[in-house]
Amino acid sequence: MLNQESSNAAPTLSRPGLLVMDVDSTLIDEEVIDELGAAAGIGERIASVTARAMNGELDFREALRARVALLEGMPTSVFDEVYHRVHFTNGALALIDELHGHGWKVGVVSGGFHEVVDRLAEDAHLDYWIANRLESADGRLTGRVLGDIVTKTVKLDSLRAWSERMGVPMAQTIAVGDGANDLPMIHAAGLGVAFCAKPRVREEAPHCLDERDLRKVLDYLQ
Repeated sequence: MLNQESSNAAPTLSRPGLLVMDVDSTLIDEEVIDELGAAAGIGERIASVTARAMNGELDFREALRARVALLEGMPTSVFDEVYHRVHFTNGALALIDELHGHGWKVGVVSGGFHEVVDRLAEDAHLDYWIANRLESADGRLTGRVLGDIVTKTVKLDSLRAWSERMGVPMAQTIAVGDGANDLPMIHAAGLGVAFCAKPRVREEAPHCLDERDLRKVLDYLQ
């Protein structure tokens, strides 16, 4: 763990709070866009763009559009295949259950896709979730994203909006993620954790957790 200095007290389990997580490489071990690319036979091309975007080297919005364009023509049934190929990160469900047991709520804000995230949210009993949605026609992907793309600003705004909806102060919030687009919410939360993160995120986050066990987030709480 690095960069642990903080002038603020950590959130406590003795009062209700809010945890907001990233999905790809945080809630789950995989990157859904990379799994879609693998199913399309262009996994390496997509994964290389993903890595650069998550390290902050590329504009996330444009990088996502470029990767999604490569998926044009794929059958929408690919989402079933990818859903069955991804795995919850070790400790993820235990962390969520523990927080729920103390009156907390848990949300995710994902640069991935509702077509997979909706099912993960149901499996994990999440309270809130936001993700991108892919356009399809006649059972095939068009290569375009519907509506606004989930960016770092959307992630930050969601953390704030959900905490306000709950009546929970920001000091009682946790944000966990691994990519550069998670940094604004990581900095804004009462406890911000870079989870097995990209180099830039590890350098800038207040706390770093390098073991792939999300239950370890509980060790930071009072």
